[in-house]
Formats: sequence, C-alpha cells, structure tokens
Amino acid sequence: CSRAKDVTMPAKLPVNFFSTKSPVIDLFRGQLDYADQLRQDSEIVLYFFYAPWCGQSIAAREEIERVASRLSDQVLFVAVNCWWNQGKCRKQKHFFYFPVIHLYHRSFGPIEYKGPMSAVYIEKFVRRVMTPLLYISSRSKLLDFLSNYEPGVVGFFEFNASPQPPGYLTFFTSALHSLKKDYLGTIRFGVVTDKRVAEEISLVHSGSVYLHRHANTSLIYPKDIMNFTAENICKWALENREMLIRWLRPHGGKSLLLNNELKKGPALLIFIPYNPLEEIHPLLDEITKVALEYHKCNKSQAAEPDLQHRDSDSPAFDSSVTDAHVKVSETFPIAKSPCCNTVVLPQWHSISRTHNVCELCVNQTLGVKPNKVHVPHCNFLEIEAALDSFYLQEHTFFQVISNTIECSNFLSFYSPFSYYTACCRTVNRHFLSFIGSEKTIFQTPKVAFSSHGKKDNTQFSIPHIEDRNCFIPDLNISSTNITGLSCRTNKTLNLYLLDSNLFWIYAERLGASRSTHLKEFAAIVDLKEEVHYVLDQNQSLVGPTLENFIKNFSVLYSPLKRHLVDDPSVHFHEERVVTEVTTSTFHQTVFLSAKNVLLLYYAQWCGFCASLNHIFIQLARLLPPDSFTVARIDVTRNDLPWEFMTDRLPTILFFPHQRKEQSVKFPEDFSVNLPNLLKFILHHSSLSSSEPCTKECLHKESVLQQGHISHLEREIQKLRSEISALHQAHDQLEAQLSEARREEQRLQQQKHTLEKQHKTLQLHSEQLQATYDQKNQELLEMAEKLQELADASENLLKENALLRILVASRGGKLQSRGEIKEPLQSEQTLSEDNDISLSTATAALEEKRIDNIDTIETEHSSGNRTE
Repeated sequence: CSRAKDVTMPAKLPVNFFSTKSPVIDLFRGQLDYADQLRQDSEIVLYFFYAPWCGQSIAAREEIERVASRLSDQVLFVAVNCWWNQGKCRKQKHFFYFPVIHLYHRSFGPIEYKGPMSAVYIEKFVRRVMTPLLYISSRSKLLDFLSNYEPGVVGFFEFNASPQPPGYLTFFTSALHSLKKDYLGTIRFGVVTDKRVAEEISLVHSGSVYLHRHANTSLIYPKDIMNFTAENICKWALENREMLIRWLRPHGGKSLLLNNELKKGPALLIFIPYNPLEEIHPLLDEITKVALEYHKCNKSQAAEPDLQHRDSDSPAFDSSVTDAHVKVSETFPIAKSPCCNTVVLPQWHSISRTHNVCELCVNQTLGVKPNKVHVPHCNFLEIEAALDSFYLQEHTFFQVISNTIECSNFLSFYSPFSYYTACCRTVNRHFLSFIGSEKTIFQTPKVAFSSHGKKDNTQFSIPHIEDRNCFIPDLNISSTNITGLSCRTNKTLNLYLLDSNLFWIYAERLGASRSTHLKEFAAIVDLKEEVHYVLDQNQSLVGPTLENFIKNFSVLYSPLKRHLVDDPSVHFHEERVVTEVTTSTFHQTVFLSAKNVLLLYYAQWCGFCASLNHIFIQLARLLPPDSFTVARIDVTRNDLPWEFMTDRLPTILFFPHQRKEQSVKFPEDFSVNLPNLLKFILHHSSLSSSEPCTKECLHKESVLQQGHISHLEREIQKLRSEISALHQAHDQLEAQLSEARREEQRLQQQKHTLEKQHKTLQLHSEQLQATYDQKNQELLEMAEKLQELADASENLLKENALLRILVASRGGKLQSRGEIKEPLQSEQTLSEDNDISLSTATAALEEKRIDNIDTIETEHSSGNRTE
C-alpha cells in the first residue's frame, strides 16, 4: 500500500480590509506594482502595509481612516495587504512587524513612520513630510521659530536671481532626510529669503545654514570643511543638536528604550496630556522654560558666579588679593546659632594643659538650597557633615597656640555648594567648663576667607548660613532660581516627556493615582541609587513646582521622601495574630510602635518561608501582645528603605522598643524554630532594661528635648506665617470672586439684550422673506404676460408677411391685365373696387401691426421698470 499524500487546504481569498466608501485605496490582493503606478501621479503618498489578522493593524485602520478623511485632497492613501501569499507585496517585502507606514514625497522615500498609531500623531508626521520647510518671513516669526525647545536649522536663500537658488533643493532634501532618520521630528527646518531677517542670525551669504542652540553656541554649517549635500547637512544637524527635553514614546513591545535612557543618570519623567496638532501648549511652554533655565549654564555663571572660584580678570574683584571675598563681604558678628557647633580638640601634646576650642559654622555658596518652606536653614545632617569634614582636617588646628581668634575657611567634602568656617582659639583646661555660658568667646573675631589650611587675621568677619542672602548685597538670590543648576551639581537630571494619553500605565507603575481625572504627573528615577521620587499630585504641575522639585533633589541631603511601592491587595484584620506590614505601614508598625517588633521578610514564591508560618503563629501567641509584635512583610510587593533591604529570604529582624535604629538580624547559622526564636528575642530585649540611665544621660535627654521644643516652636512660627499668607490669599480670592459675580451679572444683562435684538431681527427677516416671495411671484406673472405678447407679435409678423406676398401677387396680375388693355368697363370698375378693398385691407393690417408694436414696447418698458 502506498502512503497517502498530505492534504492541505488553500488559503481563503482576501477580502476588503477597508470599507469601499473609505478614502483609502485598499489593495487587498497585495498589488504592489499597481501601488507604484498610483504613486507616480501624486506628490505625497502614504502606504499602509497591513496583515488582515493582526490586531494592531485592525486597531490602526480606524486611525488611518481619520487621517485620510482630513488629508485625502492633498495626500494619496494606499493600503496594501502584505500577508496574502500570492501578492507581490508578500514576495518583495519582508516585514518583521505590522502595520508599517511608508511615506513618499515625490521621488524621495520611503520615509518610515515609527511613532504611535494614533490619528493625531500620524497626521502631524504627514504634515511634516508635506511641508518639511517652514517659511520664515519676518523677524517675529524668526524669534518664534528659535524660541521653541526643539533644535532649529535655518537656511538663507535669495530667490531674486532664479526661481530656485543654488543649494535650495539640497537644503529641502536634507529636511526630508532628517525625518527619515528621526521619526520624532525633533529637528525643525526653516528657510529665510529676506536678507535683513537673515542678518539677525549672522547669515550674510545666500546658501548659508544656521543651527540654533539655547545652552551652547549656535553653529553655521562649515562649507569649507564639509561638502554641501543633503546627507551631510542632516548628519551635521543631528550630531550637533542639543536635547534639553526628549520625548519618549515606547512602542509597546519589547524594547530597551527606557533602560538605555535611565542608565544615563537620574531622570525626570514628566507625563502631560499632549495633542501634537494643537498650536498652543501652555504647560509644555512652562516645562520648556524650566528646562532652558536648568541648562543655561553660561548665564548662571555670569549672573551668579561661584564664590569659591572667581576669574582673575573680573572687574569686580582684584586678582592681587588672595581672597576675593573680602571686596564684597560685610562685618557680621559670629554668635551662637543653630548652624554652628562648638568643638573641643584634644590636647596636641600629652603634657599640655591647653585645648584648642573651635566654633564650626555651616555656610553655603550661591548654589542650590532646599525649599525653605519645608526644610530649615540648618539641620542636624548639615552639622554632622560639617563635623565629618572638620575631623578629616583637624590636624590643621592642632598646632595652633594663640590667644586671639583665628578663622579658616575650607570646602565641604560632600557638596560643592557649601563650605565650613572654623574659628579657633587656645584656652586652658579649666576654662572649658565656662564655654557653654560664655557670651564673648566668639563674639568679635575679625577674619577673612582663606584657602584651605591657611589663616589670616583681617578686618572682616564670616557670616552664618542664615545671613548668606546678605553676603553679596549686589546679587538678588531667589530660593527658586535654578538657572544653570545642571552645571552646578553632580546630580544632573535628564528631562523626558511622555504623553499621558498614551503612556499613563507607566505613570501608575511609578506611583500615580489611578483615580485622577487630570493626567499630569512627574517623577524622578535614579537607577543607580535604586530610588525614585514622586511629585505630590495634589500640587499643580507648573513651573515653580517643577523648579522646587528639581532643586530639592539636587541638594546634598535631599528633603524629598523616597517613594515606595505599596501592596494594595492587603486587607487588615484586627484578629490576625501575625501583623501584615506594607510599605505605608512599615514606619508606623516598626519605628513608631512602643513595642518590640519581630519582622519576617518573605515572598510568595519562597517555599521555605511558608513553612515558618506555624512557628510565627505559635510565637505570637506565647509573647505578651502588650510588649511584642510579630509581623511579616512581602518584599516582592512592597519597597523597603535601602538600609533594611535584604538579598536573602527568609530574613528575620528584631527591633528593640528603645533602640529601633539598632535592629538585630537572626543568625543564619541557627535553625529557625520556636526555642531559638524565644532565646533570641529575650536576649536582645533584656539589654535595654539592664542599663540604667545616668545623670549625664538625663542631661543629654533634657538638652535634646529642649532642641525639639525650639524646633517645634520654629515650625509653629512658620505655620503661623503660612496661615496669615493663606488668609491674605483667601481675601484676595473673595475679592476676585465678587468681581467675577458682578461681571457675570453684567454678562447676563448683555445676554438678555442680545436675545431681544435677535428676536427683533428674526421678525424683520421673516417680513423681508415674505416681501421677497411676493415680488418674486409678481415677476413670474409679468414674465408669463411678456411671453404671451411675444408670441402674439410673432404671429402678427407672420400674417404681415403673408399679406405682403398676397399684395405682390395681386399687383402682378393687375399689371398683366393692363398690358392686354381690355376695353370692358365692367372689368375696370371691378378692378378699381378690388384695388380699393385691397388698399383698405392693407391699411387696416398696417395699423393693427403698428398698434401691436406700440403695445409690445409699452409692455417691455413696464417690464423693465418692474425689474
């Protein structure tokens, strides 16, 4: 028996993918050759290559139809089925995905579109291909063109000599090359034909090309180095452009786009609703302004020079002076301040009975500072950093033996924007007990800034950090000024924009609320530090808010709170023996609780973690609930502070109630069972009770409490000032509301007046319409009468012609009879009678004809008057 052959069913014949009424020409059999013939007769052609089974092709079909309905009179839209195996498209094209959009501008192409399959984005790209060059006719249009955040390339061509000056077609083609290489269209091309406008950007010769840049020096195309070709112009523009803000448009598939961008450094991701077809984008303009100020390094260095580095040729500072700050500094007494700390150095020799006592103060340059509304001018972290830097340089102050106060200024090792001032003097050992109460020990030092490790006695004193705004009176320093901040910090941000209408799912994963109606969101992602910060969604996304967000991130000790992903699926039940902890409850349950806390790190996929559940339930039942809390946290669904992160599961941590910051990890070489856990807990929880607090401890505790009280008082004072400001704002808002109500009443009155006028005009319009209809009817009747008169006149003319013929024939007969000259008198008499009757009839007919003609003329004149 022979083996049966394989039977295959042939593929079904393709059908129309687009509707027959659609403006898109649907070549559903893959007739690529016919598509090329259609392209020869059109200037702009869009090819839509699709597969009928592809879900993305089906979704993009409606978007293509929307674009075609708007641009079908200017662009030819052709859809080609590239999946039908008998079609030429399938045989000649080899696409790895569908749909694919290609555009042709006459013979140039294909230009592939790789953006979002949305009608507005596709239409915007098609319009860019239709008009790759923007005509700039005036100085105002030139300023508008150059003020855009996108890079701009301007070409100057004079059209006086010829219809197409040399180089114009090359420049036009370079714009199309730019769209072909960069589907986002980030570089805009413009052309100037007026020489006076071109001189505004230093273009003198026709054929010159200018690349505008905001933060860096603008460039002119070097014709003497590079050939003037379309590819070279496009390459030169792409290589030298500056990207202050970049749009991110993930295509939805597997991609390394976000990963590659986030690996470049900290990134500020801004989600805004964006419609590319709109001409005005107020929110985007605000973001652009912030980005320009953030990257404007040249202006920031000129307007706000760094206090630590001055140019030697600056007219405001003398290069012969070692310390340039002397010229602009003022005398400020150094007094006790929250930003200063007294440091007692140990004696530099074992037999010495003297100490060097220094007062260490924190100062800042004109660099970044935290938001002064939420962060105090000086905090414990700044003092701690100052002490670290001071102790690293304490050898400089050991050898000083002086009865006068000597000050030194040295840079911070942690931040380029702060420096520390140490004023020291030598005192006897018995004098140290009076340092706390002495009021004049550091009251009148006369010092000046000096380089690191040098001390100078001069006539100028060092201001504290709270006086830094008065340090250089000539400079007006704003707390929200971020001009040139990208060049003044090591935490430079890359700015990215995403369309929240398309990519809001990314914002939700970063922490945006899913229930918000206004899709505006901003977040800073630092991939290296594995942290990200979220801008409060209760604040409107405006320029000042973004500036504070960027500035607070850029400071050394950022006041921004790290955003941690929480597990929304956890439901809390009071009857649970083991407490389930999430990101939002971690601080409350672990740190703010007055109990000892035993915390288990686990994951759903961890099988060994699940085997410990019954042990922890037994342990929670044995321990007294008033003193102990047994809890667990799922590390795969919740983010933890970096200091409590772990790379091993399960992990058990114990937090004593008096030393929560000194958590203890359960030893990994011990087996996790109930006796070992009890011994571990009892051992570490008993340490706190065995150490009684001494008098010194109580004194420190009281000092700390006083510090907290003073800090709270300052916070209360700030809150009061904010409340008064809010009251003033409320009063202003009330006044604006009352004005708005009066305006509304005035508008209502105007509306009623306009409605009355509209009704009157409508009645008048109806009357005019009736009059028009009446006159029109009369004209129709008059036209019918004129037609009747014209017909009667024509009949009379015909009769008149017949009578003339009859008269002529009768006259001929009479003439022939006269020649024969018959003598019969009767015949003569008859002839005379006939002549008389004939002449009488002829006269009557002539009179009738004249009357008819007069009547017709009268009717015509009356008809003319009627018309």
